[in-house]
Amino acid sequence: MIERKGIFQFRGQDVTVVGEDVRVGQPAPEFRVTTKDWQDIQALESTAGKVRIIGSLPSLSTSVCDRETRRFNQEAAALGDSVAILMVSMDLPFTLNNWCAAAGVEQVLTLSDYKRAEFGEKYGVLIKEHRIFRRAIFVVNRDGVVVYAAYMPALGEEPDYSEVLEAARKALA
Repeated sequence: MIERKGIFQFRGQDVTVVGEDVRVGQPAPEFRVTTKDWQDIQALESTAGKVRIIGSLPSLSTSVCDRETRRFNQEAAALGDSVAILMVSMDLPFTLNNWCAAAGVEQVLTLSDYKRAEFGEKYGVLIKEHRIFRRAIFVVNRDGVVVYAAYMPALGEEPDYSEVLEAARKALA
C-alpha cells in the first residue's frame, strides 16, 4: 500500500497518509467493516442498489464528528430509503453503539474499521502514526461509481453539506 507524506498535518506535524485518494468516476472500492453490533459486513454490498454517502471520521468522540453525523442523520429523512449514509471511523463498536444511543442517531449506519483499516487504506484516509482517519466525504451512485469526493484540509473542517446532498440527489435522478 502506498504511503504519502506532506499532504496532511495533524496538530501541526506532517503525518503519513496510507492509500491513494479516491477520484470521481472510479468504481468505489468495497470495504469490510464492523457494525456497532459487532457484525462484520461488506459495506457496499450491504447497501447495494442505493446511493451511498460515505463519511470518513477521526472519532465520534470529537465535536466536529458528532455534529457532522447528527447533521447527516437529520438529512437522511429528506433523502429517503434510496440513500444509505455510512459514517466510518476507527472507534470501537462499543463507542459507536453508546454514541448512537446517547445522540438518538438511527438513520445513519456508523461503522468501525478498527480491525483491518481496510476502508482507511482503500479511501486514502488512514493517518498511519495515530491510526485515525482524516475527514473526507464520498457519494457513490447506485452503480457503485464515485460521483463526489472531498478530502477536508484539516480535521476540524466540516464538509460542504449542500454540495454532498446535491450530489446525492443528482445520483438518485
